[in-house]
Amino acid sequence: MEMNRMESDGFVLHTESTASKELIDFDQGILPPEPQLGNVEYKLKLINPSQMRFEHLVTQMKWRLREGHGEAVYEIGVSDAGKFHGLDDADMDSSLQTLTQMADKLGATTTVLRRKAVGYRRSVTEVLVRKIPDDQHNIEVRVAVLGAAGAGKSTLLGVLTQGVADNGRGKARLNMFRHVHEIKSGRTSCISHESLGFDAVGNVINTNDMITAEEVRDKSAKLVTFMDLAGHRRYLRTTVQALTGYSPHHAMLVVSCGSTIGGMTKEHLAIVNALEIPFFIVVTKIDITPPDSVIDELRCILTSVGYRKVPMLVDSYDSVFTASSHQLSENVVPIFCVSNVTAECLSLLQRFLYVLSPGVSNAERERLELEPCEFHIDEIFRVEGVGVVVGGLLVKGVVTEGTSLKVGPLPDGSFQSVTVATIHRNKAPCRMVRAGQSASLSFTANGELPTLRSGMVLVSTDYGSDAEPFGTLYFQAKVSVLYHATSIYKGFQTTVHIGSIRQTAIIEGIMGDKKLKTNDSASVLFRFVRQPEYVREGMRILFREGSSKGIGVVTQVFPLNVTLQ
Repeated sequence: MEMNRMESDGFVLHTESTASKELIDFDQGILPPEPQLGNVEYKLKLINPSQMRFEHLVTQMKWRLREGHGEAVYEIGVSDAGKFHGLDDADMDSSLQTLTQMADKLGATTTVLRRKAVGYRRSVTEVLVRKIPDDQHNIEVRVAVLGAAGAGKSTLLGVLTQGVADNGRGKARLNMFRHVHEIKSGRTSCISHESLGFDAVGNVINTNDMITAEEVRDKSAKLVTFMDLAGHRRYLRTTVQALTGYSPHHAMLVVSCGSTIGGMTKEHLAIVNALEIPFFIVVTKIDITPPDSVIDELRCILTSVGYRKVPMLVDSYDSVFTASSHQLSENVVPIFCVSNVTAECLSLLQRFLYVLSPGVSNAERERLELEPCEFHIDEIFRVEGVGVVVGGLLVKGVVTEGTSLKVGPLPDGSFQSVTVATIHRNKAPCRMVRAGQSASLSFTANGELPTLRSGMVLVSTDYGSDAEPFGTLYFQAKVSVLYHATSIYKGFQTTVHIGSIRQTAIIEGIMGDKKLKTNDSASVLFRFVRQPEYVREGMRILFREGSSKGIGVVTQVFPLNVTLQ
């Protein structure tokens, strides 16, 4: 196996704020002590290990890969305490060769991310080990793309996924649009899905405009699926529904440096922060004006009391890897400054996307796959020759062609049996979809197919007689009010988002108090206004009305066949 090497002079991390604890600077020659859990492993050296030692190292790598859902990072020349000892060239080459042999044993690949000189003719090397799970074509990361109208979201995705720079008038975004009115107005109004594929050493697959979506999926070791969301305020409910329904692993907030940060951008930022979705920021149009003022404004917002993040300007390959490794553990928010016209710094963003982690542990994914199926319907299409097709996210379980499911809830709260006919993922046919993956399904009904709508679910048929799925109008949730200009009382109407559900609900009761103000928390009884929905305990809820926002967790559900006392 050939190991791809990218050498650099040093590892520099510029901390932009002290809002979080100070990050480790690689130039100090030390890392935090080796974590017991997670996908990061320190090795002082790997030189000619015995057969027993080699097998132990392979088992250890297999465990680290499982912890990192297919990706592990090895720091060679570093002690368990995090001290940089370094190795000379001969010992480093021997250690890297052993690491490659360990990866070969597991069917994994290795890529040298960065190398730093420490002392005289000694160095430390950071290596990415990647193994695609046996039951998957590739490692997939879902990224929601947010930002105000005119920030350049669709143009940026067009440049990233097509490999061709923009002409300065939005030519690259045309393939992102799905409707004629979007092309005419230049505004995205619905959810658009685009994919960016990488091979085992980080090269972009999408460079050939003749390549099909199926070829991108099959040739990619890492697949980044973008959800291009609307930036105009009139489409805010569609944007929020995508964030709650598709559960993206990361969010990419796109900001234009040609203007100040407006209300819509701050709204998107607040929603992403409330939903606890890891995010990074891309500042576009730096070919028109310098981004300094926008970066300063972002720093002020991110370091404020409501966020307490550590903004980090990514301006080198070293800072790409440092930002990626500290994004979750240290509340780092990477900031990229790019140009869609000149392609300036786009390579840094691509490299960051290549090393971006899904953030869901392999053990958690396996646990969800063993549970009964639950597919949240977010979009509905009618395809000629196929019939009704639904798009959405499989939250739990595994679905294959021919799987029997129940769809609902219907107006009376009941569910109807259907059978899955075909499955498509990333615009290409497949035979199986697993928990945490988005897909499009077509199916045949046992009888007349009911009228489908966004917010319905497909659930497994293997329920006990006492646990049949059923819709509900009433549910209780423990909520926190993020903002309200005055106070919330009984009778307050608000738009509720739970997974792919988006419906108006009325607060029928507030436990322990008669009103709720900003930053208040309480247990609240909600009632859906229009139709019953499928809600279960533990689901996350986001409600909003105008500038008012709140989040919470469902604590109790009252099915339609249960009378409230």
